[in-house]
Parts: sequence; structure tokens; C-alpha cells
Amino acid sequence: MTQTLSPTGLAFRTVPEDRLRGAHDLFLAALHEKPGSDESWDVMRQAYVADRTFGAFDGDRQVGTAVSFPADLTVPGGEMLPMAGVTYVGVRTDYRRRGALTGMMRAQLEDAEERGEVFAALHASEPVIYGRFGYGVATIARDIKVNSKRARLRDDVPVAGTVRLLDGDEVVPACSAAYPALQRTRAGLMGRSEQWWALSYHRRIKTDHLLVAAHFSAAGDIDGWVSYKPAQATSGDVRANATLYVLDFQAADQGVANDLWRHLVGVDLIEDVMAYFRPLDDPIEAMLVDAYAVRSESEGELWLRVVDVPAALAARTYGIAEPVVVEVVDSLLPGNSGRYRVSPQGMERTTDQPALTMAADALAMVYLGTWRPSVLAATGRIAVADPAALPAADRLFAVDQPAWNGSLF
Repeated sequence: MTQTLSPTGLAFRTVPEDRLRGAHDLFLAALHEKPGSDESWDVMRQAYVADRTFGAFDGDRQVGTAVSFPADLTVPGGEMLPMAGVTYVGVRTDYRRRGALTGMMRAQLEDAEERGEVFAALHASEPVIYGRFGYGVATIARDIKVNSKRARLRDDVPVAGTVRLLDGDEVVPACSAAYPALQRTRAGLMGRSEQWWALSYHRRIKTDHLLVAAHFSAAGDIDGWVSYKPAQATSGDVRANATLYVLDFQAADQGVANDLWRHLVGVDLIEDVMAYFRPLDDPIEAMLVDAYAVRSESEGELWLRVVDVPAALAARTYGIAEPVVVEVVDSLLPGNSGRYRVSPQGMERTTDQPALTMAADALAMVYLGTWRPSVLAATGRIAVADPAALPAADRLFAVDQPAWNGSLF
């Protein structure tokens, strides 16, 4: 990729193979962590693709890094479109506020556009940062804490199969082979490349005592799993029960999820089960005799950036409503800017006057159905020329099941 320069003199380009470890250590330093060991780099090296690792450079010194890996995203209706999974974004403390992040984000989005990737997506550690680059909160999830001592599943909760702990060397081959069958079950789910498995599983299995319990159907096939790690209470009392931290919870259907929850709350010597990023419609409270054994809070999950607006709007399905002309304004990727007629039959470009006008981040928020256009209009994020179009837009972008990503990266 051609090198670009910022007004502050920083250059932005891909990182060569022999400097990838330095880029990773730079990211760790941005999180106030020490450089990785040789052993950890042997694992993390699998997560880096040289021509997808961007750096901000002051001369020859790398002062920022931003990484992506290939993936795809399931959109309403079941189509899966190519996506860049963005991760390991960091800037040296002494180079903040000098345009390093802006330059890398711009270079990364232009790269995704050149590759034909329709979306970019990330999990934001600092959510105030990414809206200015066109990212919006596209899914909302629940963090669910279940008190194991009080949690007992109702007797009428069905049993769908069996659950078994996998050996360490079984996990990635077995789960990566089973995952594609699960990906079409809900909008927002993403494909898991080799880089994703390296990021999320290889490292944790080696260093974090990650355990994986797989669910087997009556036919003997894996149709779901939970990965989790136990952590002792911080009191130091060895008699204190631990917490299970659930990092990945995948299930082909609710019957599978029932059995996986039954396994989690039944693990001995555990006080609480803490499951991160569960779907908003996870019915755990309805499954338990004591619904008050559950505490949860919702938070933004996947931040989405629509890189190719025409392709994204054309690929998803829409609800039954009158057509609405939507104008998209995208300052970073101007090819996206334009007017689009959205209807139950799909999308077409138009020169008609828009009923609604929105920036790229607002489009990302409504695209998977998580936010109603009328709500974003009421909060000032969508400009309304025709108020009568709002109910129709709400129905067009609505989904039957809350979108959910469920993949940490």
C-alpha cells in the first residue's frame, strides 16, 4: 500500500514481517503491559497478517499499530458478507493527539474498501473514540451473573444432548469445524478465521487455563460449547468458592443452550457464573426455579463500520412497509455518500429527495436492527425531512431476533 503522511509528519503504512513482534509489543505497551515472552509470541504470531497490520511511523520509529483479520458477517436474512475484524489498536503514550490513530483508521478503512470488504468491526475498549471514524454500536449484549448456590434449572427444562469437556488439543479442530453451521442462526454472528482462533483460543488454552465443554447431539455431533476459566476469590481464602468466567457460549438452538447452562451452574466449588456478551433474549431467568439468582446488565457489544453501503443495503432483507429514501453522508469513504430507496424488495440508488439523512455511524446502528430509526431521530442522530417515513423505516429495518455477535477479539 502507498505510504500516506499526516500534517504532523507521521507516515502510515503496513508493517513488514520482521517488525510484527515489535508492533505487538507496542500494543501491549499501550495497555501498560510488559513485552510478550518468546512463548507467547509463538502463539500470537498466528494472529498477525503482515499486509493487514498498519503502523504509524515517525521516521523509522513505529508509534502506533492497528491490525485486522479476514472474517464475514451474517446480516438479516442470512447472507454472509466479507468483513475486516479490527483489533490490537494502540498508540504510544508520547504520541497521543498527533493524528496517529486517525491516520491508521483511515488507511485501514481504505484497505478494507480495496479488498472488497463490506464491513469493518471491532470491540471498543474506549467507546468515545470510534464514532468519528464511522463506527456505531450495532449489537447490544448482556453480561449475566448467576449465583450457582441459588441456581437450579426447573424440572421441565428439556434435555437435548450430552456435555463433555474437550482435551486441549481437541478444542480448535472440533469447534472450528462445528462453528460454520451455527453462523447463519442469527444476524451479527461472524466468521472465525485462523487468526481469530489464534487470538481467542490458542493463547488462552496455553496461558489462561481455558476449559471448553462441548455439547453433543443425539447423533454425536458438536452443536454448541462453552469456554470458561475459573478464578479463585480475591480474599485469598482457599475455602472461598471460585467464579467461572464464560468467554464463548455458542449453541445451535435453545435446547443446546439449556444443557450448557445446566453444565455451567452445576460445576462444583463455584460461587458464581459470569457469562460475558450473551444475547439480549437469553432466557436464563425463565429457566431457573429462582429467577433472582441472576443479575445482568447490558452494554454495547459489536461496533460496526459499513465500508460498502450499496453492497450492505442490497444484501439484507427488509420488513413490510412503504419505501423510504435514505441519504447516507460518509466523509471518510465518500463513495458511500448518496441516496438509497429502501423497500421490501431491496435497495436501489435514487436521486429523489431523502426522507431521512444519516451519517455512517447511524447507519451502522440501524443496519442489524438493534436501533430503531425513530429512536435515533429522536436523539438527533438522524435528520428527518419527512416524519411520516419514520414508522416505515422502523418496520423496514426491524428484525425478528436481536442481533448478536458473540465473538470476542
